[in-house]
Amino acid sequence: MIIMINDTISAISTAFGKGAISIIRLSGDDAIAITNKLFKGKNLSTVKSHTITYGHIFDGENQIDEVLVSVFKKPNTFTKEDVVEINCHGGIYVANKILELTLKNGARAADGGEFTKRAYLNGRIDLTQAESIMDIIEAKSDLSLSLANKGLDGDIYKLIINLREDLLNIIANIEVNIDYPEYDDVEMLSNDIIKPKVMDLINKIEKIIHKSNYGKIIREGINTAIIGRPNVGKSSLLNALLREDKAIVTDVKGTTRDTVEGSINLGGIILNLMDTAGIRESTDLVEKIGINKSKEAIKKADLILFVVNNNEELSNEDQLLLDLTNNKNRIVIINKIDLDNKLKSNFKNEIKVSALNKSGILDLENKIKEMFLDGSINEKDQTYVSNARHIARLHDTLSSLHESLQAINDEMPIDMAEIDLKSAWYSLGEIIGETKTTSLLDEMFSKFCLGK
Repeated sequence: MIIMINDTISAISTAFGKGAISIIRLSGDDAIAITNKLFKGKNLSTVKSHTITYGHIFDGENQIDEVLVSVFKKPNTFTKEDVVEINCHGGIYVANKILELTLKNGARAADGGEFTKRAYLNGRIDLTQAESIMDIIEAKSDLSLSLANKGLDGDIYKLIINLREDLLNIIANIEVNIDYPEYDDVEMLSNDIIKPKVMDLINKIEKIIHKSNYGKIIREGINTAIIGRPNVGKSSLLNALLREDKAIVTDVKGTTRDTVEGSINLGGIILNLMDTAGIRESTDLVEKIGINKSKEAIKKADLILFVVNNNEELSNEDQLLLDLTNNKNRIVIINKIDLDNKLKSNFKNEIKVSALNKSGILDLENKIKEMFLDGSINEKDQTYVSNARHIARLHDTLSSLHESLQAINDEMPIDMAEIDLKSAWYSLGEIIGETKTTSLLDEMFSKFCLGK
């Protein structure tokens, strides 16, 4: 979808529901004129930019609400268009009524994220900054908020711009050689000038991608599946970690028949917990559905908390689950240490707890932080990339650079290496929106809330 950038859009920009105030936001050439039709007070077209004016909103002769209207005149606004914000009382009916009046008088209902989309299309922000706005809204910890603010400040943009400039310098060297072959020896250009620079870029991007694992953890948290055979204390462990009785705990096998979820904050990192149904052979249809969901959770998890009983020897079911999770990040939780010890254990990443008595839980939390944070997260570091789209494009860039390096090593014509270098340059451009498609923009901004 291509938006009409010259029309005027309107939306409620505050959360839906009752509150102290609600804000109806308009942006576009007619934002002030449309509001003037509803507003009784000063003529808004004559007020100074970035000022607030007191008055009332009317529907014909009927007064709707007492309001404060903020006027922001282009180009010094978020969208670089004229923007009006009507601050009304926070009733559901009142806000919707004022929105309805703006639409009747010439505005169009804004799509999700369209204000931010206009800010991007009008050159106010780049694509990474637009995405960082959503990250700020969705931030769940101090670290994730800090990371999002760095994106909004333009740190990701600067990082990508510098990488593109390095690439452009290499491409320029090749172009000069192609256009003026008498000035450079082709073999010397490839091996002595181009190859080291390509290798240096590969090393830089590999380091960024490696750090992206930390960035993704900061942004999205650690998806953690609690697994084990029935009745080993998975639900008790979930409750102990959450510090609340969220999952039902009984002595009856198969009590948990679906995944139960919750989140905790571990030193600024969010742990997204899933208590899964016990995995065993079952003829119960509902329990079998839960078991299949558990297996899917294992595939998607960043971390497995595998629970076994301290007061029982390792069973065949336990061993099958150990084999099933062998290639995953895993901590083996030996539960029920308050009971007699019958389990012979020597597992890697082993923690002993009593989920019922909540002992050993702090040791478990410290182990998780040790495994994933590794003391390596530095929130002042400006090279963290956490957005899945950005990471995918960096992988594309790295693949193109390797192809270019291969062409150089195979002593192919230098313009063959240049093709892959240009492909890498375009992939980096997609991150900041320099090489954009309408479908990409529509999909990305559709994830925003209305009015943002």
